[in-house]
Parts: sequence; structure tokens; C-alpha cells
Amino acid sequence: MATPVPVWTPPMPEAPGFDHQLVETPGLHTHLATIGDGEPVVLLHGFPQHWWQWRAVAPVIAAAGYRVLCSDLRGAGWTVADDPRVERETRLRDVLDLLDVLGVDRFHLVSHDLGAVTAMQLTYEHPDRVRAAVQLSVPPGFMTISPRTIPGFRHLPSFIWHRPGASMRYIFSERYVARPLPEDVIEAHLAPMELPEIDGAVRTTTRGIAVPEGMRMLAGVYRRRRLTVPTLFVFGRSDRYWNESIMRRVCRHPERYADRAEFAHVDGAAHYITDDAPAAVADLALDWFERAA
Repeated sequence: MATPVPVWTPPMPEAPGFDHQLVETPGLHTHLATIGDGEPVVLLHGFPQHWWQWRAVAPVIAAAGYRVLCSDLRGAGWTVADDPRVERETRLRDVLDLLDVLGVDRFHLVSHDLGAVTAMQLTYEHPDRVRAAVQLSVPPGFMTISPRTIPGFRHLPSFIWHRPGASMRYIFSERYVARPLPEDVIEAHLAPMELPEIDGAVRTTTRGIAVPEGMRMLAGVYRRRRLTVPTLFVFGRSDRYWNESIMRRVCRHPERYADRAEFAHVDGAAHYITDDAPAAVADLALDWFERAA
């Protein structure tokens, strides 16, 4: 059920056209930003971001006739959890509970970074609910793990041992963006980190979600399963760790593991692709929704 919108603390960054509400599900008070009307599209943000990551992507998708749902996942943004503990499928259950309350049965799905882990779980465990998926800056679960992929996980130790109160600004360094982000954009992404429960979630979500799923990929779990949801994997050509050359090596013969998987690479973009090239992300998503129908 939806509850009256509170005074958001800290103040929420502005994004014209979005409606905001707080949705109650068992043990969770989810902040949800929505825009548009029509067939639902669920956008799952990355780390250390929140709904505002989609500020330039969601309006374009909405203008094409979709209702776009941008929630703050547990441990991020303005969503508040009764229990700070996070397990591998906690966010998956959260998303399903939210969509059930909203009456959303089937939907298109776009995800980025840590949000892509939850999206991957959705596509494998609940394929009947996902019409088509677009996964940004994160390789498929069926990729081959090799020494070439190790640099793509170099950030995990700093997240696992994150010191409360330590700045996360380094994550928006030149290693991860194609061009420097304006200071006000970085501040908007990191605003909720001033809340102790959000700052503390850096460790809990990394240890509870990212590490266990990384181990499953290392063990080849998803290479022994079939991805039936049509999925487009999108990467920035300036991404240091998951670029076109590496993806060709670690994702050979995707038809062996997926009914329909395609890859796209965006010029002038790195890991934080929705900041580097939001228009390209929106266009690729809309095209995929249409082609995968």
C-alpha cells in the first residue's frame, strides 16, 4: 500500500516529471519514482546510485508510451528497511513484493551495475514476468571466468571493507566514467550516503549479494542454465574492464546459454553509462523492447 509522501531526508535531487511515493511491503518502506503511462518498465539502479540515476533515461522511455518505475533498492536512496541484513535474494524478493503490491505482472526490465544482479535473478528465476531485459555495464551470468575478467572485480575489496563515513567519491573517478562528472551530479548520487543505514549498506549488499553471486558465476551456475528472456547486454566502449574486446573473449557462443542474447557497445561511455550516454541507453532499450516483442 502507498503511504503519504514524507519530507525526504536528505533532500531529494530534482528531476522534472517524476511522481514520488512510499510503498509499504513486509519489512520495507520503498521509495518509488514513476513517470509516464502505459506498459510497465522497471529500472533497477546501480551502486552507489538510486532512482535519480535514471533522470535522463526514464523520461525518454515514458515519452514512447511506457510507465516507468524507478525504485530505490534496499540499502540505497530513500528506501528504509526494518532489518539491515541482506542475503543473496533479498532484493529479488523486495522487487517482487513491490510489483505485486502495484499490480504489475509482466514488465520490461533495464538494470545497471549491482541492480543487474537482481535483474539477472529475475530473468532466471521468474522469466514469465519479464518481457525483455536490458543489462548495462555488467556481463552475462554465463560468461567464462578467466584471468582477463579479474580486473572487473577489483572494486569489491574496498566495498567489502568499507569504513563507515568514508567517502565514495572515488567510484566516479576516470576509471569508471568517460568524462568527469560535474560536482553537483556526484553530490546528488551520493546524497543518501550521509544516512548511517545507507552508508552501512555498502558492506551488507556487497557481502550479501555481490560476493555470493560472483561465486556462483565462478562456479559456472549460469552456464548450466538457460536464459529464456530476450536480453540485450550493453557496454560503454570506454569501459576499462568490460569492453568490446573482453566481451568477445568471455562470451563466445551465447546461443549455447540463451535463447536470445545480443550485445551493444556505446561510444563515449564507460561503466556509468547512464551518465555518459543516457540518450543512447534509452534508444537501445526502446529498440530492444520492440524487437524482442
